[in-house]
Amino acid sequence: MGQMEGLDVLACERCEELCESRTQIVNGVGPADADLLFVGEAPGANEDERGEPFVGRSGDVLDGTLREVGLDRGDVRITNCVRCRPPENRDPHKEELANCREYLETEIDRIDPEVVVTLGKVPAQHLLNRDVAVTSEAGDVVDVTIEGSPRPVMVCVHPAATLYDSSQKGTFEDTLRKAAEFTDGESGQRRLGDF
Repeated sequence: MGQMEGLDVLACERCEELCESRTQIVNGVGPADADLLFVGEAPGANEDERGEPFVGRSGDVLDGTLREVGLDRGDVRITNCVRCRPPENRDPHKEELANCREYLETEIDRIDPEVVVTLGKVPAQHLLNRDVAVTSEAGDVVDVTIEGSPRPVMVCVHPAATLYDSSQKGTFEDTLRKAAEFTDGESGQRRLGDF
């Protein structure tokens, strides 16, 4: 079994192939009480090297768009479904997602965010447990039971999608703008009040 301290997984041998392909375990970054928790798929080469999620071109898009909607990367929590880099940047396999699910659920439970935002198809389908048409469902909020509590999960396109398809830029920004409504930079209270 893996060892977890606080929000960080310190040691894990559950996925033999991922243990071989990773340089290190890539844990989530950001405040332990963040209102927004972004969930990506798995670390890529840059993330594996630096030990931080979303640090390559996708990270630049995410950081820039967060600024456009009035948020800073330091205000949000960013993590992945799978904490170790899959070989050749392939999608994580079902059993790898399942092996890492406990860590993700523990992280979500402990952070207790106002909303969980899935970046791309893999995390959306993993948390919603169904096929997701990410582009058409972007911005939708679905309640998902995680660790026994209902959690609002917002579907969002992957920031990399905006690099290959400029029509996704607006979708990505609109979704982040909607996610930002769940936060209030000043006091950590929801802008919308309790609903």
